[in-house]
Amino acid sequence: MSRLGGVKPGGNARATGTRWWGMLRDDLWTARVDPLPPSTWLRWLPHGIVFLAALGVLLGDAAQLADNGGLDPGLAFLIALGQSGAMILALWRPVPAWWLSLAAMLVTATAVRAAMVDGHKFTWPWTAAGLIAHLFVLLLLGLRVRTRVSLEALGLTALVTYVVQGLLGARDYQPTGLVAVILFAVAVVLAIALRGRREARSQLREQTSLTVEERARRTLLEERSRIARELHDVVAHHMSVISIQAQVAPHLVENPPDELKENLAGIRQNALEALTELRRVLGVLRSEDPGTPGAAPDRDGTAPHAPQPTLDRLDALVENTRAAGLTVTVEHSGRRRPLPPGVELSAYRIVQEALSNVLRHAPGATARVHLTHLPAGLRVDVANTPPTRAPAPSQGAGHGLLGMRERVAMLDGRLRAERLPDGGYRVTAFLPADDPDRPPDPSTDGPDPLTDHSLEDDTP
Repeated sequence: MSRLGGVKPGGNARATGTRWWGMLRDDLWTARVDPLPPSTWLRWLPHGIVFLAALGVLLGDAAQLADNGGLDPGLAFLIALGQSGAMILALWRPVPAWWLSLAAMLVTATAVRAAMVDGHKFTWPWTAAGLIAHLFVLLLLGLRVRTRVSLEALGLTALVTYVVQGLLGARDYQPTGLVAVILFAVAVVLAIALRGRREARSQLREQTSLTVEERARRTLLEERSRIARELHDVVAHHMSVISIQAQVAPHLVENPPDELKENLAGIRQNALEALTELRRVLGVLRSEDPGTPGAAPDRDGTAPHAPQPTLDRLDALVENTRAAGLTVTVEHSGRRRPLPPGVELSAYRIVQEALSNVLRHAPGATARVHLTHLPAGLRVDVANTPPTRAPAPSQGAGHGLLGMRERVAMLDGRLRAERLPDGGYRVTAFLPADDPDRPPDPSTDGPDPLTDHSLEDDTP
C-alpha cells in the first residue's frame, strides 16, 4: 500500500468526515434542557403566544389533513398533535423538538402521498400548518443554541425536504419545498440575529459591571496612595528627631564610652538611610510617572511638599466651608490632650471630606461638627440637616466614604455612616490614640465609643 509522508491515502478525508459526524452527533443528538427565558418586560407573553399558535396548528392541521389530505381523522389528529407538540416542546428542549417536527413532516408526506388521488392537488411535502410549526421550532432553536447548531438544523431540514420532494416526489401535488426552505432560512437568520443582540447586551452589562469594580478598585488604590503620601511627613519627622538625638546624645555625657558612640552612630546612620528611602518612595507616590521630576498638587489643591494639616487648622477649614455657603457649627467636649500626628491628620481629613459631601449632596443644609476627646481616643461626629433643594449632578467618583474607611481602618478605629430619620446624614468615627497616662486596653468588648456618651470625659 502506497504512503505519502507516512499518511495513508484518504486518511485526512476519513478523519475530517469522522470529526464532522461527531460534531453533528454532539450538536443535534441531544435532549438537554434549554428553557426559553421569560421576557424582561412582557414576562411570559412569548410563551403564551407559542401556546396559542400551537393550538391553531393542532386544529388547522388536523382539519386540513382529514378534509383535503384524505387521511383518517384519528391519524390526522395524531400528526397534528405531534407538530403542535413540537412547538411547545421547543420552549424547553429545542433540539428534540426539531427532531419531532421533522419526523412529523416525514410521516405527513408519506401518509398523504399514499392517499393522493388524480385531479386533487395538495400542498406537499410541507402542509401550511406543518410549515408554520417548523418555523416556530427553528426560531426557538436558533434563539438558544449556537449559530453552528442552527445552521446544521437548517441544512438537514433542507436536505430532507429535497430528498422527499425532489427524489421521491408524488403524482399530483402543489410543491411547497422551495418556499418552506426560504422561510426556514429567514427564521434561522432572524433567530441568530436576536441571539447575537441578546449576547451583546449581556456582555455589555458584564463589562459595565467590571468597569465599575475596576473604578472602585482604582479609587481605593489612589486613596491609599494619598494616605501614604500624607503620612510620609509624620514618619519623616520622627526619623529626623531620632537622627538628631542620636547625634547630640554623645555630647550630653561626659567621657562617653566608645561602644555608646558606636551604637548612637549606627542609630543615626540607620535613621538617615530610612529618610533617604522614604524620600524615594514619596517621589514615586507623588508622581504618576516615577521618571518625571516634581509632583502634582494633591486632590485638595495643597502643594505636594506643604505641611500636613492637623486639628489646629480646623477653624480655617470651617471658615472656608462657610465662605462656600454652608452653615457650620463646631463643638468640642472632653479634655483636650496631645494626639498622635496620624490621628489628627485623619480627623482633619474626615471632617474635610464630610463637609465636602454636605456641600455636594445636601444644598441648603446646615452642618454640625462635634469633636469628643475621650480617654481612649477621639470621636468625630459630622451631621447635617436635610437638603432644601435637589443637589446638582456630581462629577465626583462617589467614593468619599471609601477614603474615610481607609483612614479609620489604618488606625484600627471605627466608622459609621447613616441616614437620619429626618432625611439628614451623619458620619461618626472613633480614632483610638494611646494615652501616656493610661495603659492601653486590648479588649474591644466594652461600650461602643461611637454611641456610648458615658465614655466622655468632661473634665475641663
